[in-house]
Amino acid sequence: MSETPGTVATPAAPFSTTGLDLQGERDIPRKQVRSWAMWDWATQPFNSVILTFVFTALYLTTETFLDPSIAALPDGDPAKERGLADLASGFGLATTIAGLAVAVTAPVLGQRADASGRRKFWLLVYTAGLVACMALLFFVQADPAYFVLGVSLIAIGSVFSEFAGVNYNAMLVQVSTPKTVGKVSGLGWGLGYIGGIVALVIVVAAYASDWFGLPQEDGLPFRLVAVGCAIWAVVFAIPFARNVPELVVGPTRERVSFFRSYLQLGKDIARLFREARPTFWFLLASAVYRDGLAGVFAFGAVIASVSFGFEFLEVVVFGIAANLVAGVSTMIAGRFDDRFGGRAVILTALIGLVVAGTAVFALHDAGKIVFWIGGLMLCMFVGPAQASSRSLLARVTPAGREGEIFGLYATTGRAASFMAPALWTTFIAAFGAAYWGILGIVVVLAVGLVLMLFVRMPAGQRG
Repeated sequence: MSETPGTVATPAAPFSTTGLDLQGERDIPRKQVRSWAMWDWATQPFNSVILTFVFTALYLTTETFLDPSIAALPDGDPAKERGLADLASGFGLATTIAGLAVAVTAPVLGQRADASGRRKFWLLVYTAGLVACMALLFFVQADPAYFVLGVSLIAIGSVFSEFAGVNYNAMLVQVSTPKTVGKVSGLGWGLGYIGGIVALVIVVAAYASDWFGLPQEDGLPFRLVAVGCAIWAVVFAIPFARNVPELVVGPTRERVSFFRSYLQLGKDIARLFREARPTFWFLLASAVYRDGLAGVFAFGAVIASVSFGFEFLEVVVFGIAANLVAGVSTMIAGRFDDRFGGRAVILTALIGLVVAGTAVFALHDAGKIVFWIGGLMLCMFVGPAQASSRSLLARVTPAGREGEIFGLYATTGRAASFMAPALWTTFIAAFGAAYWGILGIVVVLAVGLVLMLFVRMPAGQRG
């Protein structure tokens, strides 16, 4: 591990002092920055390969998991369409339950990581939990009886991913300065998307080679893809484990019991409202639009497969293109973030998302070309909005409270996380076709855009 210390967590600093302020002009070793960003690369296959483009969209929510009598019906049959819609909504229900678990516990776990100075330790523990969930997907055989196991493992994995992400985001202030936080945040998100490209290319190569001669009964190729994602995460998390320092904690930071942590959290939220009002309101506004951002990727490949008729190879190739577009746009946007502020980048991205999503919904009858153009436009804006949200919060987070505030970031997001899955499920249930779910996601993004317009940064503070 590097001998360079991390940011000191101290409760003595006023809420107007941020962790980035304490960093000042400190020279951050590039090895630390790159190694921190590699965690995004390491865990991205869970999002791109398992959650979005391959395992869920092309395996878990397909006719493979329908009752055989329903699966045998011709494409377009109302009963079969309803069955596929039920699988999609079942996946949405599982992610909603996972979101509730995150909402209840994330800020307290982040607060305790701040107090103990063990952000890195807990990040690695939660990453190990995510790896285990991916590996256990090997046992999800191609049979309706295994559908609940599959969605449950993915939902639990998403919980571990969120918990790890709280600590990872909190560590952003340990590897950046006020002048570089946008670029560093964008680097992490960008490497994540590019890592997703590489992982998807490997899947395409396996598919083009007829899965290297593997038997395809019981969904074996997809199950092995999940195991491959687990191995990927272990290998590429090593630089983070070796090179990024643990948080250094001031000696006066109070440590309390788990349940008393909720009482302390309530006091801290009240203090945050009094002394750091823009941070408070940003947490609320971002909760809504970030749920819409999550919905774009969580349900995008399902829409491509079910509503636009994309075959296996088309979905994966689209996933590669989507990650490339998102990765490049995010890295570029990181520099605009440092120059113009995260708020400007976020607002621009949300406007673009609402326009592109509305176009995909309205023009869905025009065929696959609509999803190719509109879907890639959505991806171009999602990454910058995500990265700039993280950097903006780092700029306004009180020093020593990063884990707690990013835990609240996860909690407020999860408190609103019922919105995209619920509207997705409701619109599909009401109109009987999966493409109506697009409109539900657009509504969430539009509401988030309106709320973000009312968020104002402190005078002299670049948001």
